Amino acid sequence: MTNIPYDIHPGPPLSPKGEKEAEALAEFLKAEGIVKLYYSPFARSARTAQIISERSGIPCVEEIRLAEWGKDEKTDKVAERMSLVFDDIARESAVIGPVALVSHGGPIACLLLSLGIEKDTLSVFRKKFDGSNPLPPAGTWAAEWNEEAKTWDLNLLLTPATEEEVR
Repeated sequence: MTNIPYDIHPGPPLSPKGEKEAEALAEFLKAEGIVKLYYSPFARSARTAQIISERSGIPCVEEIRLAEWGKDEKTDKVAERMSLVFDDIARESAVIGPVALVSHGGPIACLLLSLGIEKDTLSVFRKKFDGSNPLPPAGTWAAEWNEEAKTWDLNLLLTPATEEEVR
């Protein structure tokens, strides 16, 4: 689909394929020991979180700062809000255990850059997925603090199933 206003709340709903991907994501997050999930207030993220919670028992909390990139929002403002929410949640995660975020491609790209991913590395990922996103729908990046290097180790852990696998 084209010309869908992804930036206007509530945005488009989660597709049937997206629902299947969210089910797979729920199993993955449960196996990874995720103890809490924060999600964007947009419809497809909220539905993803609902599916995750129903299938895994992981509690989910809406977080407005994870919202889709607004039409008039500048890159530095998106990066700032994503960095602020990440910092808050990283502090919480240090106390309670692994926490996950459900957001959108553009804001995630800003966050990855602020966490230290190289632009060239991010560019490679953006060429792989629809809409220049740094991950596929229901894809999962992991950010783990490397105390020795004083940097975030960033790894794309999960990509969605192929269309045949989600049927």
